[in-house]
Amino acid sequence: MQKILINGSFLCRNLTGIERFAFEICKNLDSLLENSPLKVGIYIPSNAKTRPEYKNIQCIYSKDDCVKFPKWDHITFSRFVRKNKYLPLDFANITPLFTNDIVFIHDIYAKLYPADFTSKKDRLIRLYMCLMYRYAVKHAKQIITVSEFSRKQISQIYHIDINKIAIIPNGWDHFASVNPDYTIFERFPALRQNDFYFTLGSLQKRKNLKWIAKYAENHPLETFAISGKAISGMVSDDIKSLKELKNVVLLGYVSDGEVKALMERCKAFVFPSYYEGFGIPPLEALSTGAKIIVSNSACLPEIYGKSAHYIDPENTNIDLNSLLEQAVEPPTEILNHYTYKNASVMLLQLLSHLIENMGAK
Repeated sequence: MQKILINGSFLCRNLTGIERFAFEICKNLDSLLENSPLKVGIYIPSNAKTRPEYKNIQCIYSKDDCVKFPKWDHITFSRFVRKNKYLPLDFANITPLFTNDIVFIHDIYAKLYPADFTSKKDRLIRLYMCLMYRYAVKHAKQIITVSEFSRKQISQIYHIDINKIAIIPNGWDHFASVNPDYTIFERFPALRQNDFYFTLGSLQKRKNLKWIAKYAENHPLETFAISGKAISGMVSDDIKSLKELKNVVLLGYVSDGEVKALMERCKAFVFPSYYEGFGIPPLEALSTGAKIIVSNSACLPEIYGKSAHYIDPENTNIDLNSLLEQAVEPPTEILNHYTYKNASVMLLQLLSHLIENMGAK
């Protein structure tokens, strides 16, 4: 039976959406493999920030690091895969050159929003990602994405049969074990509990902080708390505007415990993104009992259904307090469906089917 090898490069990066997805899927998959004949390993760079302790996924440590990610993906990892005849699995939109792997394409943001990539560095990032999207759809043995929205976009833009793209969504269950850290309110006394709106995410342009800035400017009596780290490239220009508003509190990086405390004690969690492949933070917020206000664009209506309050990402001419008075459905069904445990079961089934079909040929 051919062995599957996971690209462990995500263990070297900061824990944003894709890295969280990879980390949680691997953890849950490791437990499922105890009763499966499937053989799975992970190739881990020498500079990994985390050294996982798996029981059933074989950890193979490289002598090389992945400071330069293209080199790791397309030379180090690719060469090791070919030498040992593994079937590679990559969680991060990358198909290593000279391999036919299983790849997750979470979204095709770089392809669809070229205007968001303005600096020279941004444009290089976009060029690389677009090359990877195209290479993946031509060469990958299996493409996986995280929502029906992304599935349809990948199929339409790259002219591939939609049935060749599998869906394995994100989850929230990692958040259940997080203990809320209420000392965040001591650090930021301007945040009166249950009387502020909270926004979380990377500070990319697609997160649409412009909406928050404009709404906060027009509603000076409402308080907004914004947390998140800037990702290299594509940083929103609206950070400067937000810094000038007295009713906006920029928190910078906050821990998972502080995030949970903010979600539990906010008036509502606001997520005005105009483009998402999935959108994990509102799911985490729902798990804490928070009300959520999300954009009515991209995948968000598909994921959150009738359990969210919706806004137009281009229009701030609304009243959030009135919006929150509208009835929504309990999120029980959503929270039961979107878990990393369920996603890992789906991935194991898909991998087992692929290996079985390869063995039959």
